[in-house]
Amino acid sequence: MISINRIKELNAKYYNHIVEFRKHLHAHPELSFEEKNTAAYIQSILDKDNISYSAGWAENGVVAQIGNGMRCVALRADIDALPIQEANDVPYKSQNEGVMHACGHDVHTASLLGTCLIIKELEDDLPTSVKIIFQPGEEKLPGGASLLIKEGVLKNPDVEIVLGQHVHPAMEVGKIGVCPGPFMASADEIYITVKGKGGHAAMPEHCIDTIMVATEIIPALHKIPSRYAPKEATVLSIGKINSIGGATNIIPDEVKIEGTFRAYNEEWRKKAHRLIEQVAKGIAKAHSATCEVNIVKGYPFLNNDPELTSKVKEGVAQFVGQENVFDLPKRMTGEDFAYYSHEVPSCFYRLGTGNAAKNITSQIHTSTFDVDEEVFRFSSGLMAWLTVMLRPQRNLEKV
Repeated sequence: MISINRIKELNAKYYNHIVEFRKHLHAHPELSFEEKNTAAYIQSILDKDNISYSAGWAENGVVAQIGNGMRCVALRADIDALPIQEANDVPYKSQNEGVMHACGHDVHTASLLGTCLIIKELEDDLPTSVKIIFQPGEEKLPGGASLLIKEGVLKNPDVEIVLGQHVHPAMEVGKIGVCPGPFMASADEIYITVKGKGGHAAMPEHCIDTIMVATEIIPALHKIPSRYAPKEATVLSIGKINSIGGATNIIPDEVKIEGTFRAYNEEWRKKAHRLIEQVAKGIAKAHSATCEVNIVKGYPFLNNDPELTSKVKEGVAQFVGQENVFDLPKRMTGEDFAYYSHEVPSCFYRLGTGNAAKNITSQIHTSTFDVDEEVFRFSSGLMAWLTVMLRPQRNLEKV
């Protein structure tokens, strides 16, 4: 029987190692699906501790395996970085120009490497087998999770539970946030091209005014959620408008509109896609213009299995104390961990990494993002404890 105190002791034992893992990863970030050196570094740590693994998942993914139990729990960390120039003046500052671990994936990976070390020491007493997924390409469509699932990462042995964790700078270090049910939204990209007839702006009667058409399409799109699904939590936002040509005295031939659509309901998501196309094309046609609509389907909504999440919450309280566990609201941000959650019961929780007293308050996806290293005093051990205390529901011996 593996005790919580034993896991805490091992987390303390490996704390300095985990911090060094994070510093190395932070200093050497790589963009989505370009994580070759990151994968090599992960493999070097696993090799050193005789942890078996397979590499080459979606090119740069690494999947380790510890234990031989009939039931299997999977743990996941994303390994890619963002195209951001780091502004922090720290010893572990990014050495790769224009690339930064600004979303905390270095924290996720270092923590999971620490979990590997802890679980490896406990291997003989593990109640389950553990599959440890170091996943590439979370920040870029189609998302590394979708590719790994297609390649069979949840098979052989069949995974019954997937756990993931993510930094949360708005929450003080030492605190953990959970949210059962739909937690993060689906994330789709909208690309619309309005085509008309350009010409002199002083003679609009000889033109098909693409600017005017675009200005009618945008507010009409914004009305879709409130008119067709007022009870659904939805975001439809336009983030970019650009004319092909055009000036103060020129009506352009084309106008491009780009935006995002986010929701928690897959049926409503499909319907909204159809409505976006119908509305945009209908308005264009009414003004003798044409309209091309391309909706790039992104990640689905992330669903935290309610029963599993309730058990995770209990385990978190046992590890960090009930006073440090918080219920989080839904988020309209997207995350490709969602793909796992549509395959098997999953739980994605948040690690507090902020510290106002140390001026560590920057949000993710910013050039000044950083974390309080105190998070590593529990992040690896917590995931190890959850792995030990959770029991998958399905008995593989009966399958």
